[in-house]
Amino acid sequence: MKTYVITGATGHTGKPIALGLLESGHNVRIISRSAEKAKELTDKGAELFTGDTSDADLLKKAFAGADAVYAMIPMDTATPDYTELQIEHATAIGAAIKETGVKYLVMLSSVGAHLAEGAGVVQGLQKAEVIFNSIDGLNTLYLRAGYFMENTLMQVGAIKFMGAMATPVAGDLAIPMVATRDIASAALRYLLDLNFTGKNVDYVLGQRDVSYNEIATLFGAAIGKPDLKYFTASFEEGRQAMLHAGMGESVVNKLLEFIRSMNEGRVLGDAKRTPANTTPTSIEDFSHVFKAVFEM
Repeated sequence: MKTYVITGATGHTGKPIALGLLESGHNVRIISRSAEKAKELTDKGAELFTGDTSDADLLKKAFAGADAVYAMIPMDTATPDYTELQIEHATAIGAAIKETGVKYLVMLSSVGAHLAEGAGVVQGLQKAEVIFNSIDGLNTLYLRAGYFMENTLMQVGAIKFMGAMATPVAGDLAIPMVATRDIASAALRYLLDLNFTGKNVDYVLGQRDVSYNEIATLFGAAIGKPDLKYFTASFEEGRQAMLHAGMGESVVNKLLEFIRSMNEGRVLGDAKRTPANTTPTSIEDFSHVFKAVFEM
């Protein structure tokens, strides 16, 4: 029996990881700001540490005696400096690991984290990898995930109000899209095995690369709109739409920088597909999820 700490424990990846570890009979500690959201996990035996990963003192208590940590840097769309917020959380996690001597870390990273600049919302994850790589004796595994299929759910509103899908992502750009449940499965496998040493990167790239043009066709068929189209919005149109949705200036700028680098091929430049990093959930599978959300 091992002891694990899961950050982001009520999220798309953290929750299934925590459940999988509990089902395997391990001790699981979770970091969450909400006891209510964490209730399913605590009811199954998880130990809750209430707070977030910017609190190094809280993390030191949670990490004490743990074998491994699953780290996810949270997203805050209202923060005045998005990258600095990411670095703040990574620094606190790193300080707690150093103090407590945790030997294994699995971190949710992203495609684009190989870029020293121009990575936008991923830049803080790149900085986090650097921070964790500097910790002597820590064995790290960075899961550089592809574009989340769940990101496409933001198009539900666009379809309902405009009758089309639109973002600044080039419509014909083939992107490795991955379901978060497949990321969780990969992370859980690494955490259960703990058979990695040194500093490691593993990409998680979904079932295949797919473009937004293709997605519009597939999702349109799923929701009964066979003529659904995708339009590549201008960056200014994208900016205004995100600001109108309530996002802060910093995260909007970082998202647009990421999209620009993706359109130019830099974000995906290091992500080489292999049988090992190809995951089972297809965009066709996910179209049923999209349909369910669209029909809510």
